Amino acid sequence: MILLRSLPFGKSFKISQFQTLIADSLTIFWGDWLELRARFVPIASSGLISPLIYILTFGLGLGSSIKPGSGISSDYNNYLEFILPGMVALSSMTVSFVGTTFSICGDRIFTKNFEELLLVPVHPLALHIGKMLAGVTRGLMTSLSVILVALVFTRNWNFLNPLFVLILVLSCAVFAGLGVIVGLTVKSLESVGLYNNFIIIPMSFLGGTFFDPGTLPTVLKVVVYLLPLTYASLGLRAAVYLPLSQFPWYCVPILFVMAIALSLWGAYIFSHQQD
Repeated sequence: MILLRSLPFGKSFKISQFQTLIADSLTIFWGDWLELRARFVPIASSGLISPLIYILTFGLGLGSSIKPGSGISSDYNNYLEFILPGMVALSSMTVSFVGTTFSICGDRIFTKNFEELLLVPVHPLALHIGKMLAGVTRGLMTSLSVILVALVFTRNWNFLNPLFVLILVLSCAVFAGLGVIVGLTVKSLESVGLYNNFIIIPMSFLGGTFFDPGTLPTVLKVVVYLLPLTYASLGLRAAVYLPLSQFPWYCVPILFVMAIALSLWGAYIFSHQQD
């Protein structure tokens, strides 16, 4: 079925059309929110296991041999403090991407109710934004659990400051947007596993969550700084421990541009989606 579009994709929006886009996006999101709020505890805890394992093994175990000024900056008291913001970034990536992908893929392949969504007379961008907002919500729900763990270990309330929240929301938006695109294009759940194995898991270890990207050789820096998780980890870590004068402000526009680009790509796929 070809999506029935209320507006031509790519046409400039007027103010009234923009308001309609926002309203339609929130309507699409509300349908998923009704399900998310009923499963708050399972969703909030689903992405907590891996960060807890990493905190115990790397932060409290191996991390005891890594001293400030040797391997990590002297801005941190210990290695555990260094990786905790990265664990928040990691959980936001995993749940935003995997949860969004499986949700859309399941509706498309198994329940077959995704076809009803394609018949809704709204702009393709509204469909993407609505699904992306649901993915952002999933990521924030799980990240909140990791933040609570970080507060227990550090008692540092900067984990809740506005700049930290901004970077976290942008990170969730990027990976939820990627999850929407993958969910729309995969042909089976096995294909989702391939994306997870070849994109998400490598990024988990290469995205600056466990090390400082600035210490890498130039060739590896190029690879690491191509990953969105790197900017999420750097931004979250700086928001907690560094003064505003040292904050890497480039992380904000980079994550924002990535989210916008993925939204336009996702809207294009929605506008040509057939199921």
